[in-house]
Amino acid sequence: MVAFIGMGLLGSNFVKALLKKGEEVQVWNRTASRAVAMEEFGAKAFHNVADAVKNADRIHITLKDDDAVNDVLAVAQAGFKPGVLIIDHTTTSAHGAAERTAAWKSKGFTYLHAPVFMGPSNALDSTGSMLVSGDQELIAQVEPILATMTGKVINFGEKVNAAAGMKLIGNLFLIAMTAGVADSLMLAKALDIDSADVSRLFESWNPSAMLPARLKKITSQTFDQPTWELNMARKDARLMMEEAAFKDAKLIAIPAIAAEMDRLIKDGYGASDWTVIGKAAVS
Repeated sequence: MVAFIGMGLLGSNFVKALLKKGEEVQVWNRTASRAVAMEEFGAKAFHNVADAVKNADRIHITLKDDDAVNDVLAVAQAGFKPGVLIIDHTTTSAHGAAERTAAWKSKGFTYLHAPVFMGPSNALDSTGSMLVSGDQELIAQVEPILATMTGKVINFGEKVNAAAGMKLIGNLFLIAMTAGVADSLMLAKALDIDSADVSRLFESWNPSAMLPARLKKITSQTFDQPTWELNMARKDARLMMEEAAFKDAKLIAIPAIAAEMDRLIKDGYGASDWTVIGKAAVS
């Protein structure tokens, strides 16, 4: 039997998918009505989290953050079955994931952090990516179970909190990318260019194809082999900010990036490849 803690959009769809596969699922949510709503799909809801986890062979968690996970598990522990497996899909800090793994092991329970790159629709369709790391024997045992919940399980090795770190790295990129999209649309607005034309640009020209080359350039630190000099990139950033300023349009990311470019140019890197902005991350 499975217990699932946290009936937000992701957790509730995970539960629906498990029920469709014939699993018996007990659920709990801080706002009780969300757990009760899952009874329509065949789950059994509880108002007390310790009751929700009783007799469960494994417990899945999708909560907000480290504090929420720690607080809820502390209360739920009273209902833990000996040897229960705790699988936490919450996006948390890397140090928190490591601390929980050790803490629950010392209490005789197994905790595995398995964050996901999955939206609610992915959880319902069992598609997307789930990240794991740590005890490789444990992962080998649970991977078949996790594989039924997602399209791909990515194992980052023995470092206990590597999965937590990789989730944060991935989300950082998504946030930075979205800020870039917002800046692109803001500049388009300032230039009286329709957003549909921006969409057509990226449908025809895919900048994500350049990501592997940019990553290799930074990690290999071949900044002395420029394909686009930092001075020229900074000039383009100036043009972007000037065009936006003409229409009082506020850019989010580019001004901060331009400030870092200025610092590097002052330090003598103007003729280097513009990817030198990543120098501090690899030196």
